Amino acid sequence: MNAAGRRVRNVVMNAATAAAAAVVLLPLVVIFGFLTYQGATALNVDFFTHLPKPVGEDGGGMANAIVGSLILVGLASCLGLPLGILGGVYLAESRDRRLPWITRFLADVLTGVPSIVIGIFAYGVAVLPLRRFSALAGGFALAVIMLPVVIRTSEELVRLVPASMREAALALGIPEWKVILRIVLPTARAGIVTGAMVAVARVAGETAPLLFTAFGNRFWHQGVDQPIAALPLQIFAYAISPYDDWHRQAWAGALVLIGIVFTVSLVARLATGGLLRRVR
Repeated sequence: MNAAGRRVRNVVMNAATAAAAAVVLLPLVVIFGFLTYQGATALNVDFFTHLPKPVGEDGGGMANAIVGSLILVGLASCLGLPLGILGGVYLAESRDRRLPWITRFLADVLTGVPSIVIGIFAYGVAVLPLRRFSALAGGFALAVIMLPVVIRTSEELVRLVPASMREAALALGIPEWKVILRIVLPTARAGIVTGAMVAVARVAGETAPLLFTAFGNRFWHQGVDQPIAALPLQIFAYAISPYDDWHRQAWAGALVLIGIVFTVSLVARLATGGLLRRVR
């Protein structure tokens, strides 16, 4: 093929890949634009600083739900991220054949379990024994959803660390646990942080598990052992209500929720970009 033909093919393929990228981005742009159009009119200072108004009254805000979502995601991260990262390191570094395979298989199965089923499981494990809905139960449910994502992501990234780095450290007489702690994890931490933030963004918008665990609250939370508000729950309650003002606030809450997810993803990208530059 002559040079002109190769240039034509190059232009065609570049255009095709650019069109494919645009198609992938189009749903996100449409969703964000539609949420902005529907919810921007209800965003004001009161929305971020005030509690919901009584039924039938206009105004109020979702301050308690925003704080509640942050608390629930924080509790889930405190439980799910350490277990998930350690589990991923075990799967990548273990020389055993049977247990890692079983653990990996169960993690893959758990990834596909519907979130409402996990909510029912958390209800039986964390709500019924305590005889109350609580933020702890909600955080536990979200942590279970987060766990398989973090495990599988951490495992794959630890496996990407070159074997030569491990062998060099072991050849110097460094114990294996120190090699993992000081060589493997720092090398893979950029990707692990990205995987952790993806898991956080994944659970931030979950609604079904919280219906069975956190339950919701129209006031400020009184403790992690009490029911707590959350943005997804508040959006759900407002969306099915017969009040137009609540519908507008539901759109605004959805806009704030996707903004939180966008911020988490952006922070993860910036953080991992700095980590990658240090590694290089």
